[in-house]
Amino acid sequence: MLSASTRRLTAACAALGALMALPVGLAPSAAAADVQSQQWYLSAMKADEMWKTSTGKGVKVAVVDTGVNPSTPSLQGQVLADEVPKSLSYGATQDINGHGTTMAEEIAGTGRGGGLKGLAPGAKIVPYRVALDGMSLAQENKAPDVAKVIKAIADSDVKIINMSFGDDIPFEDEEAAIKYAASKGKLMFAGSGNDADTTNKKMYPASYPYVVGVSAIDKTGTVGKFSNHGFSVDLAAPGVNVPAWCNASFRSYCSHVNGTSDATAIASASAALIWSAHPDWTANQVLRSLIDTAGRDWPKDTPSNYLGYGVVRPRKVLENPHYNPGSATADPLATENWRGKPGTSPSGSASSSTPSAPAKSTSGGETSAADTSSKSSGDTLTWVVVGAAAALVVIGGAAFAVIRSRRRA
Repeated sequence: MLSASTRRLTAACAALGALMALPVGLAPSAAAADVQSQQWYLSAMKADEMWKTSTGKGVKVAVVDTGVNPSTPSLQGQVLADEVPKSLSYGATQDINGHGTTMAEEIAGTGRGGGLKGLAPGAKIVPYRVALDGMSLAQENKAPDVAKVIKAIADSDVKIINMSFGDDIPFEDEEAAIKYAASKGKLMFAGSGNDADTTNKKMYPASYPYVVGVSAIDKTGTVGKFSNHGFSVDLAAPGVNVPAWCNASFRSYCSHVNGTSDATAIASASAALIWSAHPDWTANQVLRSLIDTAGRDWPKDTPSNYLGYGVVRPRKVLENPHYNPGSATADPLATENWRGKPGTSPSGSASSSTPSAPAKSTSGGETSAADTSSKSSGDTLTWVVVGAAAALVVIGGAAFAVIRSRRRA
């Protein structure tokens, strides 16, 4: 019998398959404008202006996902497969469904051949495949464990770890690896999850301490109906109505795709732009700059339940050559990382079988005043979040996500 997470992934894949039958597929050999014009966030974030200051050059981003295809036109020369330890290299350059490749292109794609243009096209990708639902049993068994992958990345010169996957079960060894990576100065991003309109469960790795949880917004700044909200959300980024690879055949892109996976990739790319411009900064300083300049009009010390500290705006850091990033050692999410009751299961009840991380928390899953009337100004795009009831309106489309395999659960 399929696990609940497998059924959810199967449904998501079926939805993507249905999309392929509609006139939304875009051949990668088509004009770049066909795909890139759908990347509305590039103009909204004023990417062309940012690229005059930084393209992400010199920053390596590990994409821990379904594998990354280094042969797409947009990723040729962008993927450092040789830097993956041999013992962890299974499937690293063989994407099982296009998800990991989409994330890599959204971060560092060059846009060549009509492909996706990355927000940080000067950055480089180090690919990893981990065990995720939707794989065959043989693929799951051969894929390296998440904990081992994260620890290996921590011991490398990769600066940013992008984890566009999730599960509602925490793992003790995975949490330990996350803490180790944080101690080694890595900046980690993960999607808050795509189940807000059903279960809205806590998702891991987004809910682990030291991981920046990211929610997804559309072009008006409205949080997606699917985008999980609550204590895991630290920042928000574009992830609604965007193009993505339809499947592992890499023959076409699908449009109108939604997911906190994509938002995570955009947040990772935003960090890469800043770190490239300020290579001497620490992960704490890069993250603090993203938090301080995030789009919001509520008090910074009252994180929104839906958008966390606000919408990423790396341009606000890059356009200020005298920006002060604050302490190199102080964790800007220290309060969020360690508030809450340790030893609880993702559902909030005591767990006797699965160890849990100390809970990150904002408002405990309840709607706060920060969610009721928030917007920022001064950009071409006004990032708007409306009332709690209306904040979950979103453009239709399939949620594009991958779910962690529960083979150890």
